[in-house]
Amino acid sequence: MARYFIIAGEASGDKHAAALIEQLKVHDPEAQFSGLGGDLMAAAGCCLHRHYREMAFMAFVEVLRNLGRVRKNFQAAKEALRQEKPDVLILIDYPSFNLRMAAYCRRHLPGTKVVYYIPPKVWAWKRWRVHKIARLCDLVLGIFPFEPDFYKRYGYRCEYVGNPTAEQVRAYKLSAVSHQHSAVSRQHRIVILPGSRQSEVRHCLPVMLEAARRIPGYQIVVTAAPGLDDVFYTPYLKEGEQLTRETYAAVQTAQAAIVNSGTATLETAMLGCPQVAVYHLAAAWLLGAIRWTQPLLFQIRYFTLVNILSGRETIRELVANDFTADKVAQELQLLLNDKAYSQNMLADYEHIQTILGTQASARTAAERIIHLITSRQ
Repeated sequence: MARYFIIAGEASGDKHAAALIEQLKVHDPEAQFSGLGGDLMAAAGCCLHRHYREMAFMAFVEVLRNLGRVRKNFQAAKEALRQEKPDVLILIDYPSFNLRMAAYCRRHLPGTKVVYYIPPKVWAWKRWRVHKIARLCDLVLGIFPFEPDFYKRYGYRCEYVGNPTAEQVRAYKLSAVSHQHSAVSRQHRIVILPGSRQSEVRHCLPVMLEAARRIPGYQIVVTAAPGLDDVFYTPYLKEGEQLTRETYAAVQTAQAAIVNSGTATLETAMLGCPQVAVYHLAAAWLLGAIRWTQPLLFQIRYFTLVNILSGRETIRELVANDFTADKVAQELQLLLNDKAYSQNMLADYEHIQTILGTQASARTAAERIIHLITSRQ
């Protein structure tokens, strides 16, 4: 019976962690799970020491404003690790927090193996982190097919285990719910995916809604994040506009989507919905600085996973100063009225699915983690 401590700091990480827990149980039904995460992890049998709602601070300014809570989260995680002395610490994304926890574990719990499942996107920015990850982790399990080659260039090892987002969308497409919706042609509907954090929604949703309202004759549907209550969204919505927690169904039946940049852009692509991606920056003038320093900090041309994977601007990215209701509405008009434009986007989506493959990520990751534990015995 192995003991696992898992840290996931946001909704997508909670989802991937829960799937991993279920697969680890296949190999070890008596395994014990604890950590920091969300409702899905708890439902899968993980004892939570902190919910990600208390941890989801995004921008630098937001972290500073909540510095006391951030410190308490670190202390809670450290205390829990000391008490439980797990066999394996599994880190899921959330790099600033998780790399510190990996370093703490290395210093104080040398008998605990450290696994990074869904490592930070060091191939995109902060490339120097690759050395820290390799030094602190016994096993790095990537979710993008180009990651092993990236690590290899630095003399390190990373294994591609498949992409969990693609896997989850595939599973949904095979479900009865999906077949029910796919049997109906896409409706006159624009779906909005405003993000999973309160700060993201506050900054993005008003502009996204304003843009969608400029397209007459289309129903507007907003998707709610798992960690946010319905009442949080109520002040933003007008009569006739819907809120749903059935994100995949909403995307599958919409003609176009406005998506806050992140994992949701890849989900939307896998579901075959034309989209425009947006991203808010607290200080829009930073975009100029970002572009100026791109050779130093950023090694990629694009912000969204869809464009990174396709290697071209498959979807339009409206970031910082470009994120306006006018520009989002203009892009929506193209998606809805220019058939060739949207068809080219859908063709790129198919190419991305081929790149990601069909490997079962949670199952493969669980097998590699079990092998790590058993090989040392």
